[in-house]
Amino acid sequence: MDMTWDDLRTVMALVRHGSLAGAGAALSVNYTTIARRIRRAEEASGEVLFERLSDGYRPTDAALLIAEHAEQMEQAEHGLMRRLKGAETHLSGILTITAPQLLIASFLSPVLDQFTRTHPDVELRVLATNELLDLSRREADLAIRVSRAPGDALTGLRLLYQDSASFANADWAARIARDPQTQINWVAYDSFPDVPKGTNPDYPNQKVRFRFDDMVAMVGAAQAGLGIVRMPMFLGRTNAGLQQVPVLAPQPYPEIWVVGHPDVWPSAKLRAFRGVLIAHCKAHKALFVA
Repeated sequence: MDMTWDDLRTVMALVRHGSLAGAGAALSVNYTTIARRIRRAEEASGEVLFERLSDGYRPTDAALLIAEHAEQMEQAEHGLMRRLKGAETHLSGILTITAPQLLIASFLSPVLDQFTRTHPDVELRVLATNELLDLSRREADLAIRVSRAPGDALTGLRLLYQDSASFANADWAARIARDPQTQINWVAYDSFPDVPKGTNPDYPNQKVRFRFDDMVAMVGAAQAGLGIVRMPMFLGRTNAGLQQVPVLAPQPYPEIWVVGHPDVWPSAKLRAFRGVLIAHCKAHKALFVA
């Protein structure tokens, strides 16, 4: 009996994830299917591939060897599929893009609408996440990223420069204008937990009142009057109820890029989407800078 590709990649997935559930999630099958394929691979190879432990599966040397070769086959498969995607000339089928949630909600939605109206035969799949998806593994065809270094191995275009500034709701803006000595409460991002550097010395009484780990929540907190938030200028300008306040002068913020794998970049669908995206960014670039 020979091992199938399903068997080989199942061994690879179990080596990577260490549990039937983890391997099943990675391959979008249930754990009983993973267990059945592992038994089949062991019968075909004549080797014990995993030690069954209470906390998971430990690969043997034979399993590691199989996983190494399966990974090479997987990379070859991804390479083939990327090149086929890049050679496409038709404007139909699936196009998968990824971008941060707030960028989609506050700026990119018109791009998605215009693109699908212009190219109705393209099924646009949008992955809204701040995670850097692996374009070499075809987790997405095109990525829009906020970054100073969007990926050396990728082909890309800088779409926009942007600044950040301080924003608050109307009540806070009026309070600050009326009394510069008032206690100013910041809503800070968890990774940068202190009062931002470079604040205006005309407003001496400042403290961090809340720390959040999510910018969506921070925008909501600013709208609700919980305090002042440093955020990209386009975000403060496009979310209802927020005003720029002079507590923090505009500062440079990481640029916005569109990137793709070089193999996939020439695809007709990717070219068409980039055309709509670039035109939209050029028309609205003033939103992003002071």
